[in-house]
Amino acid sequence: MDIVVKGRKTEVPERFRKHVAEKLKLDKIQKLDGKVISLDVEVSKEPNPRQADRSDRVEITLHSRGPVIRAEASAADPYAALDLATGKLEARLRKQHDKRHTRRGNGRLSAAEVGTVVPDAAALNGNGTLVTEEAAPAIPTTRIGPLEVQGEGPLVVREKTHVAAPMTLDQALYEMELVGHDFYLFVAEAEVGGAGGALGG
Repeated sequence: MDIVVKGRKTEVPERFRKHVAEKLKLDKIQKLDGKVISLDVEVSKEPNPRQADRSDRVEITLHSRGPVIRAEASAADPYAALDLATGKLEARLRKQHDKRHTRRGNGRLSAAEVGTVVPDAAALNGNGTLVTEEAAPAIPTTRIGPLEVQGEGPLVVREKTHVAAPMTLDQALYEMELVGHDFYLFVAEAEVGGAGGALGG
């Protein structure tokens, strides 16, 4: 696995490069994701004196055969920013690792158990019709500009054509979280012809 350290509009001292190699423990990263190809560390400096407390920014991008994982942080010096970004990266790697290794079906209930175990579960009477004690609460509708949003959840803002591997909405949400962006462009598995969606959060 290669570690590439580069500076954007700033010089990266050799001492910092050595610190990156020590801080990003390769064996720990390999244990969490054995498919890692490369690790890019980009350092940039904000020249605005009003932002001195977060003038140094470190962005770590991990490329593997799976999804790209990215973490960034800003601090008063590059070493503190690296520490913060490394912590975020390890948390995202752990989350991905745990998701891969959780067993499906653990703790699942049979259909017969749902009514007794799950509070507020729908109940059926003897002839198979739904028993309603009271009307279901209305789903709140919020108006955001020209759009009406029902309930709470991701808001689909726009659609574009995008060539990429198809994935489920859950996978797209997961990869958006790993990259740390406010949006993620993806191709839904059920779509045909390259149509996709964009998630915003």
